[in-house]
Amino acid sequence: MFTMPSSPDSSSPDSSATGAAVAVAAVRFARVSRHFGPVRAVDAVDLEVGAGEFFAMLGPSGSGKTTCLRLIAGFEQPTSGHIEIFGETAEGVPPYARAVNTVFQDYALFPHLSVLDNVAYGLKMRGIDRRRRRDSAARALALVRLDGFGDRRPAQLSGGQRQRVALARALVLEPKVLLLDEPLGALDLKLREEMQVELKALQRRLGLTFVFVTHDQGEALSMADRVAVFDQGRIVQVDTPEAIYERPRTRFVAGFVGAADVLEPATVAAAGGPARLASLRPEKITVLAGDTAPPAGRLALPGVLTDILYQGPVRRLSVHTDAGPVLAAAVPAGRPVPETGSRVTLAFDPAALAPMEEA
Repeated sequence: MFTMPSSPDSSSPDSSATGAAVAVAAVRFARVSRHFGPVRAVDAVDLEVGAGEFFAMLGPSGSGKTTCLRLIAGFEQPTSGHIEIFGETAEGVPPYARAVNTVFQDYALFPHLSVLDNVAYGLKMRGIDRRRRRDSAARALALVRLDGFGDRRPAQLSGGQRQRVALARALVLEPKVLLLDEPLGALDLKLREEMQVELKALQRRLGLTFVFVTHDQGEALSMADRVAVFDQGRIVQVDTPEAIYERPRTRFVAGFVGAADVLEPATVAAAGGPARLASLRPEKITVLAGDTAPPAGRLALPGVLTDILYQGPVRRLSVHTDAGPVLAAAVPAGRPVPETGSRVTLAFDPAALAPMEEA
């Protein structure tokens, strides 16, 4: 019956943080594809998720991330390729026989059942007697800080509480891998941010493998040990959140994660750097008034300030550079900025340029 799993040994190497390969992956895809007629929803994906890792699948709608999650869960079968869950072949194994469980975006709670009976439902389907399954459900509710809520119905709970019930229902079956399909999408911003902290803390306490699907870059970057960015059925980059954000490998990743500026080789050369494709974070650009010479050792692109957008902690400035492209710069909200239509110079450290692949 349900007991809190022990956390991983803190003295063991943390493969999730370093991205190093593990002996037995929690989830492994080898050239996995899932086609729906001519549509390649997942296209020859290779992937390893480490045991005890919080792994995020990030991408826009239709990028293949949810289909990958459904392939892990067993709700879809691969057209080709091989899937393993903790070293065991997953193809052909039904969802209920896999060492995984899923938390859905809409929570999928039974409105006519109490919270306790919702959590215990999976144990009931497994033939566990009433007393044991209710005891296990109560422990799972305590784990997600819902002690005393067992007699309520889902309609009597807030969105965040319903999400915790869905988590408890998944955890009570003691999966080795917990799959989360955009579980925060229905929550408002404040509650979503609170649940991000709670989910990460829960994952650390349990030491379980979490695979989290989201289109929200903030969720992926704030919670995950590693992030896989999906585009058109393929993974275009897998790395730590910091590396994904600071060093995107492709134009798609640069534009999707944090909306970095992409500088063509000619633009980098015009700024005084080597002619190569690179990305540049808007917050790493200093905006100087007029055609000001930059400090020594800095690259510079003069231009005209065309727009200013207030975004709370920062103002996002659009500058039509003399080199041609329009670049964005992020300036802390408290700092003065030139007026639109005025000449400015964008200055930045050469080290802020992250080389990119052409794709």
